[in-house]
Amino acid sequence: MQVLLIAPAQTLFPIPEEAILRRENILRSELPAACPEAACIIDLTGNTAAYPPAYKENRNCPVFIAEVTGTRDGWPDHFIRFNGWPGFLDRPLWEACCPDEAIRKKAEELAACFGRKLEWVPDIPGFLTARVLACIINEAYFALEEKVSGKKETDTAMQLGTNYPMGPFAWCEKIGRARVFKLLQAMAVTEKRYTPCTLLEKEAIHGPDSEY
Repeated sequence: MQVLLIAPAQTLFPIPEEAILRRENILRSELPAACPEAACIIDLTGNTAAYPPAYKENRNCPVFIAEVTGTRDGWPDHFIRFNGWPGFLDRPLWEACCPDEAIRKKAEELAACFGRKLEWVPDIPGFLTARVLACIINEAYFALEEKVSGKKETDTAMQLGTNYPMGPFAWCEKIGRARVFKLLQAMAVTEKRYTPCTLLEKEAIHGPDSEY
């Protein structure tokens, strides 16, 4: 079985070779490419507009798309939206959504071949985990803006006090400030309580200030 991985050249796909069945191969491409022999496609770019018609027509080939901010509105049934953010991609469990039960079952079997389990969640911006984490990061920025605490102190407090693997600012840097900001913007469309902190917006656009 062959897997077509669509990702920038510098992007690491954290699935060890020993977790893949011996008969499988991972074919890499920076852009969507013809691969009729692929059993599934994993796209870490999320650029569905560039997909060849064959991707949409071949329902026997599940297409995993790392799209966190948007939804799967208008996607074919065999397109699976999943959380492929940095820090989530290398976890053994992927949050995903797909309406087709048959495709879900096939996707679960394929994911198991490379050491992953799928957790089916609602088709909403941020899924579940990313929504929670984005809110925590946003609150951390509000605290920073109000001079309650610095970045390092907040990260240390969250690691020691709540046993988080990383503090909110470390998470934000790993994921990317722009990604977190855009997700909060998308969530704020329906619920204003998710409105991103102005300091987070500033850093997402202009980069972090060295004084913090």
